[in-house]
Amino acid sequence: MTKLSFQNQDGKKRLVEIISILKKYNLATEMTPQNLTALLEDLGPTFVKLGQIMSMQPNILPPQYCEELGKLKANVSPMEYDEIISLLEAEYGTSLGEIFSAVDPAPLGSASIAQVHTATLTDGLKVAVKIQRPGIYDTMYQDIQLIKKALPIVKFVTKMGKNTDINMVLDELWATAKQEMDFIHEAENAREFYDNNIDVEYITCPRVISEYSTSKVLVMEYIDGYFIDDLQSLKENGYNLENIAEKLAHNFVKQVVDDGFFHADPHCGNILIKDGKIVWIDLGMMGRVSDRDKKLFTDAVTAIVEHDIEKLTDVALKVGVYEEKIDHTSLSDDIAYMLNKYGSIDFNTMDFADVVDDFLSILREHKIGVPKGVSMLARAISTIQGTLRTIDPDMIFIQMMANYMSSSHIKNFNLKNELRSMFLSFYSSFRKSLDIPAQVSTILKTFSRGNSRLNMKLSMSDDMTHNINKMINRLVAVVIAGALLVGSSLITTTDMEPKILKIPALGLLGFLIAFILGVWLLIPIIKKNK
Repeated sequence: MTKLSFQNQDGKKRLVEIISILKKYNLATEMTPQNLTALLEDLGPTFVKLGQIMSMQPNILPPQYCEELGKLKANVSPMEYDEIISLLEAEYGTSLGEIFSAVDPAPLGSASIAQVHTATLTDGLKVAVKIQRPGIYDTMYQDIQLIKKALPIVKFVTKMGKNTDINMVLDELWATAKQEMDFIHEAENAREFYDNNIDVEYITCPRVISEYSTSKVLVMEYIDGYFIDDLQSLKENGYNLENIAEKLAHNFVKQVVDDGFFHADPHCGNILIKDGKIVWIDLGMMGRVSDRDKKLFTDAVTAIVEHDIEKLTDVALKVGVYEEKIDHTSLSDDIAYMLNKYGSIDFNTMDFADVVDDFLSILREHKIGVPKGVSMLARAISTIQGTLRTIDPDMIFIQMMANYMSSSHIKNFNLKNELRSMFLSFYSSFRKSLDIPAQVSTILKTFSRGNSRLNMKLSMSDDMTHNINKMINRLVAVVIAGALLVGSSLITTTDMEPKILKIPALGLLGFLIAFILGVWLLIPIIKKNK
């Protein structure tokens, strides 16, 4: 893309306009969530879109800002029908009649990035066509560069700005916006989501018509239905709202825990009910979490349910990114305070979104950043909980998540993997245990030389040294016996040759040695008890 010049008249005019709007909101004082929302609305549709993206990233802004920005709606005039036809023909390089037998002149929706129309392909299939606004990429890019220039001019100093690199935030938002403007990316999202849920009979999404989809035009099958918050229509057509809420909640948790690929904007306007199925639409904003972060998310939910301060503190340290030294005691105290605050609240009244917001606030306070996927997940949880409450106010989302994770763990339990993990753990412990004699010897030498912190002189007898050596030997024997048991159990699940009684001989040998070590360890204990 050609680098945009700010020397042209339009660029200068827009820069003056941005500076004027920024000054209007007196940014040298505290920027409230309401003022920030109003500011973005005044800056125009491109900044409304950035505000919507920002609301999905609570690692950038506190929860009250995210909640307010989530209410932003782009007030954009729809493109004229003739312009839509021209854009489609220019993109396809042919007359529209070669592809569509009809295009509805009235748009289904019009937003800052694109406009959607229903149409019918020449083969009779009814589709939804998403057409990107012309020049939107250059317009958004120019606006972001202009506001970067405007920030130092108006001394953009707020409480938020003091601890946030605004330029870095704008770069991150621009990267996300670029993804949303690439409809090929959205098409890939839809295909992946469809494949992930193909075996879930009550979940689907519109199929992409790849033949007619480009980076600026997205064609998908048209699915009409009832929006999930159209409760009256759903009831009149025999739908059970509690059942819908339960299935929706289960599927969202599946997306996070099993797939690691989830709908990042699960509000009521993005979910339909059609022929007994939940239909997820608008898959441009999707989140992704790594296997490691999925495990940490599961641990976090478990820790909250079980009121486990140590586990949740461990999650905070593992999931976060930080450069400065962390005060572990202070972090643990803050998490303990948070859990105690919710400890007396019944699950029926607990707002899990509030718990997540409080947890993220603690991380921000201790200057612990979180990966993009995790921050998007935090906002998506808040959104899905609001959606679920609209359908079924009695839905206990956190309890449902804990139950799903528990059943999912049992369902996905793999004996070989568990044994392998145990074996590696025992092996690691065994390797560390080999250092124990040397470490003890070093400690004893330090004491005997009078070099300890307390400058104590320890005169050891031969009997005492002999007893310590016996204790260390037995400790090593315990670790070896445990490692042999786990390793032998793992070997017996394989087809290793040779075999004795259809069991790998090496595995039997390991069991035998472990048994002998066990007897050797037990004999002194039995004798002493007598």
